[in-house]
Amino acid sequence: MEVVTHLVNDTVEFYKWSLTIADKRVQHWPMMSSPFPTLAISCLYLIFLWAGPKYMQDRQPYTLRKTLIVYNFSMVVLNFYIAKELLIASRAAGYSYLCQPVNYSNDVNEVRIASALWWYYISKGVEFLDTVFFILRKKFNQVSFLHVYHHCTMFILWWIGIKWVPGGQSFFGATINSSIHVLMYGYYGLAALGPQMQKYLWWKKYLTIIQMIQFHVTIGHAGHSLYTGCPFPCWMQWALIGYAVTFIILFANFYYHAYRRKPASSRKGGKPITNGSSVVANGHSKAEEEEEDDEEDNGTRQKKGRAKRE
Repeated sequence: MEVVTHLVNDTVEFYKWSLTIADKRVQHWPMMSSPFPTLAISCLYLIFLWAGPKYMQDRQPYTLRKTLIVYNFSMVVLNFYIAKELLIASRAAGYSYLCQPVNYSNDVNEVRIASALWWYYISKGVEFLDTVFFILRKKFNQVSFLHVYHHCTMFILWWIGIKWVPGGQSFFGATINSSIHVLMYGYYGLAALGPQMQKYLWWKKYLTIIQMIQFHVTIGHAGHSLYTGCPFPCWMQWALIGYAVTFIILFANFYYHAYRRKPASSRKGGKPITNGSSVVANGHSKAEEEEEDDEEDNGTRQKKGRAKRE
């Protein structure tokens, strides 16, 4: 018990010390004064993962088609805003794409970058709705370990990022990821419009390729900064490398089980779409699930009963 007490005390003391080097500009911004709101929301998310399927077990799935259309295109707008703000403000501030230390001043462009990164952090909390919609639609097979791992860790890790390094090279990965999310949620939004859009969505397989490139670019960029001694916090660089490696490993495992162990006849439609949050264990993408909903709406699954409407 004494060991546990010392561990808790040391952790509290370390946190208090870390606050002395936190960014003073963001301490009064919403959700940033304390980690507890972020942790509480993450805990509620995990509780819903357990309680949601139990609640839906004996209920018909919700279609949520209009909700999905609004949600996906709203995420397109939000991610486009974040990417646009980061690009414009970083260029105005003369940022380097190879090595950029954090500037904690109140310069208008630096504050603009910090604000855009804060919105990026908020977007990771909003993305919890991806899982909520899967469960309400009884797409339980979509909620894979990789899906949950991504959603829960991104929200918490970016709270840390905004608290201590809301600027400098933090803009690089956020700009790339939010740009990819514009394409990804744009695809989801178009797919949710109905089967008539499928002929325009031939480019879905390239989203997966872009995502994998993103992970390797993140590792290369952070590794280059460490090698050249860039004055950006080393702990953040190592965290980025470790985090990207976990995604590469998890995605490789998914890819093997989804494709290498399946017969060729079951691989129709090319590679699955993934944003790191919706890679699924059974090899189906969210867009393919939208197509299944279209079939349900057209009455091809009447034996299972009609899904609830909004």
